[in-house]
Formats: sequence, structure tokens, C-alpha cells
Amino acid sequence: MNAIKNKVQLIGRLGAKADFKTVNGNTPMVRLNLATNESYKNNKGEKIEETYWHNLVAFGRPAEIIHKYTDKGSEICIQGKLVSRSYEDTAGNKKYITEVQVNDVLLMGEKVKP
Repeated sequence: MNAIKNKVQLIGRLGAKADFKTVNGNTPMVRLNLATNESYKNNKGEKIEETYWHNLVAFGRPAEIIHKYTDKGSEICIQGKLVSRSYEDTAGNKKYITEVQVNDVLLMGEKVKP
């Protein structure tokens, strides 16, 4: 049961090309935004479609795969966990962010040529 306490699975499309860099010397890292869609009918029977945006971060092999084979609009499936962190902005204000740390990625659509 411990394995499912902090688990996130999402299927969606990238809002932009992933932002790639290396950290701690040579560890690949990407930051990206993933859009997921949900549709339902409201009380009047009208179909409502909503888009939710998720902040994602990936390290190591998942980061390399995302960087090499995806682009804006690519459909992917990810599995990971929620992580929270804080930082100070340029004005000295403390900011908090929650994002999905990707552990596994599956490419859903056509491959983007490297």
C-alpha cells in the first residue's frame, strides 16, 4: 500500500518544447507543462470541456526521452509523484511550487525526429 500513497499518472499534451538543462554536473533535467482535458455535462445537460495544466520535472533517462522525442503538442503518459519546494524570487519573496516529478514516461503519439 505504501507504493500508492504519492502516485500520479497523467496522459496529456505538452504545452511547449521541454526546457532541457543539466544539473549537478551531468544529470539531464527537463521542465515542462502538460495539458490534460476533462469533459462532463453540467446541470443543464450541456457538455463542458476543461483543460488543466500541470507543472512537471524529470531527471535522468525520462528527461532524455522527453527532450529527444517530444515537442509542443506531443501526447505522453507519465507516472510520478507530487513534490513541493520553495524558493526566493528576485524581490526576496518566498514562493512555493508543487509539481509532478516524473519517474516514467510513455510516448503516445507519433515520434518526433531527433
